[in-house]
Amino acid sequence: MSAERDIAPVTSACGDGDDCCAAPAVATSLSGPASGAGVVTFRVEELDCATEEQQLRAVLAPLDGVRTLEFDLVGRRVRVRHDLPSAEPIEAAIRELGMRPATVVETEDAPLQRGLPRRAIATMVAAGVLAIGAEVAVIAGVDEQSLPIALVSVAAIALGGRDTLRKAVQAVRSRRMTMSLLMTVAVIGAIAIGQWPEAAVVIWLFGVAELIEALSLERARNAIRSLVALAPETATVRRNDAWVTVATGEVALGEVVLVKPGERIALDGHVVSGSSTVNQAPITGESIPVAKESGDPVFAGTINERGTLEVTVTAAKGEGTLDRIACSIQEAQADKAPAQRFVDRFAAVYTPAVFVLAIVVAVLPVVTGHGSFRDWFYRALVLLVIACPCALVISTPVTVVAGLGGAARRGILIKGGVHLENARKLRTIALDKTGTLTHGTPALTDLINLGPLDDAEILRIAASIEARSEHPVAHAIVTAHHGPIADVDGFEAITGRGVRASVDGVTYTLGNHRLVEETGVCTPDLEQLLERLEREAKTAIVLMNAEPLAILAVADTLRPTARQAVADLTALGVSTVMLTGDNQRTATAIATEAGISDARGDLLPDDKLRIVTELVAAGGHVGMVGDGVNDAPALARADLGIAMGAAGTDTAIETADIALMDDDPRKIAETIRISTHTAHVLWQNITVALGVKAVFFVLTMTGTASLWLAVLADMGASLVVIANGLRLLRRPAHGTRATPRSDHTTTVAVG
Repeated sequence: MSAERDIAPVTSACGDGDDCCAAPAVATSLSGPASGAGVVTFRVEELDCATEEQQLRAVLAPLDGVRTLEFDLVGRRVRVRHDLPSAEPIEAAIRELGMRPATVVETEDAPLQRGLPRRAIATMVAAGVLAIGAEVAVIAGVDEQSLPIALVSVAAIALGGRDTLRKAVQAVRSRRMTMSLLMTVAVIGAIAIGQWPEAAVVIWLFGVAELIEALSLERARNAIRSLVALAPETATVRRNDAWVTVATGEVALGEVVLVKPGERIALDGHVVSGSSTVNQAPITGESIPVAKESGDPVFAGTINERGTLEVTVTAAKGEGTLDRIACSIQEAQADKAPAQRFVDRFAAVYTPAVFVLAIVVAVLPVVTGHGSFRDWFYRALVLLVIACPCALVISTPVTVVAGLGGAARRGILIKGGVHLENARKLRTIALDKTGTLTHGTPALTDLINLGPLDDAEILRIAASIEARSEHPVAHAIVTAHHGPIADVDGFEAITGRGVRASVDGVTYTLGNHRLVEETGVCTPDLEQLLERLEREAKTAIVLMNAEPLAILAVADTLRPTARQAVADLTALGVSTVMLTGDNQRTATAIATEAGISDARGDLLPDDKLRIVTELVAAGGHVGMVGDGVNDAPALARADLGIAMGAAGTDTAIETADIALMDDDPRKIAETIRISTHTAHVLWQNITVALGVKAVFFVLTMTGTASLWLAVLADMGASLVVIANGLRLLRRPAHGTRATPRSDHTTTVAVG
């Protein structure tokens, strides 16, 4: 079965001799920079695969004034940068190939296809009636070489094999050995020996296989394009003190849109009024809705669940987080996995070798006197059909794009097949502590009462004083107090030590360990309490007047999911080490709480880079997990860079190999599981594809296989590998636990 028609949504897994599609949006620079050049984008419905792409390159690249060519086989588009006065010469060159270009605007999206075109179905039904009718007539006793049978068969071939024959002609023109050419040669050979009905049935089955394959592969294509389709086409915008409904493409930056309960948010923005919970699963993969209030970011395509929100638009249509994710997945397909590169190399040799072998099978036995020419020529034709590498070349790209799409549904954006496959090989991962294992912002963790005031009064006094400060510790104390604050007089900042102010006519001091000692109120018991809190990586602040009244401890707390994340990695055979810029005492405390046995503190970015470099040199694949900015040197040096909490962050999405769209560190282990599962499916598909070829090679050489049976077997193998690959699009049940891997041990460095 041909892979050439509908591999458009996925990267080519073919070599030069194959007919399946190449990666989308791959630019080829032809001459110098493209600054000042015009840009034209054509949608070419015939642009299905690598054959058409190479033909377009051959005619467009030599044109004077053409700068660069970019091919998007997902959307069947070619984008041309040029210095020509108009795009007419470009369009004319495309039409000379028999293709039908249509100019499109850059922001126009290819429509989602939910089924097969009715015309295509009707054509195949008609071809099937004719082909099967001719075969039945022959079985009933009509001479298969009679004129009526020949005419009916020709009609069936013309209807059912039109696309196949057209692509075979294109292959001859471009001097490429493609699957359509192999099939066409087999059909012509069958006609040459008088097998008219069988030739018609073979090419009809081949066409049916393409249609079924197209419907299956559309799921992979839609897995990408449906991301963008989640965002509604219209938005309710406030204009001239009234709410009006307009197309999202007409909404300008800074305008305010209204989102009612149950509606999808149309564009990225920030909440300016209202509060609600928003289902962010399309972006982050989070199963639990997130509370949103004034100042919080929201993303296009997410669902407002309860309250009404007014949102200021921060990204125009086509430029939001959802669009960047979809674009990144499409571009990721160009980065082939190792298994795909293996199939590329294999298929580039396989198809021509099969053609040569078929010639040998047709000629050698006859020359050596071991059978009739008609018998061995027929077997050679069967060999051409069954050897068609369709299932093989389909197996890897479908599996990879399904793996990428399935990961995206879980909020894991993987920037290429190579990264998808290599994640399972990681032996060392470096994780940034702040914002990765911890929340990244300090919070009040302890309130130890030392005097006559109750806890609520202590917190009221401390929050009233700290409300005047912008220090993160002060913010944590103020945030912890939920009641009204008191009036404060005589506020004074004590540099590097604390603050002092009067509340309700009483002067209080909030100071650190050093200030407590300098004031002479640090008793042995208080000293012991302060040292214990500091060992727990907490910043201790003492509230005093004439004597200590309370200790308030603040810390960047561990995420609730962090310990589970480490446990999941351990279950996968992953050991852990922490790399952090915090002091060693803090590093040890956080690492112990997270279940990490090895912690290294007091590290500058260069120190992290040095350690990652040492880990790489020590052997094994090394990953780095950070925020995509501060840890950029280590992220770049690692074999795999992973950005945490990348939703809405351009830098993280663009620079990391893998971006986790929410702040859940458990998805690090999930990424490894997805990678492992994808690799298993890849090799399952390759084994099935090659296994079917091997079995039918034996059947062909023994004379027990027929042309139509060979097509059915090839179609069956292709559908099996497609269905197996598309399983990766399914979302596993919540709470799936990691299972140990036996291939190697992985080390995770956390920083």
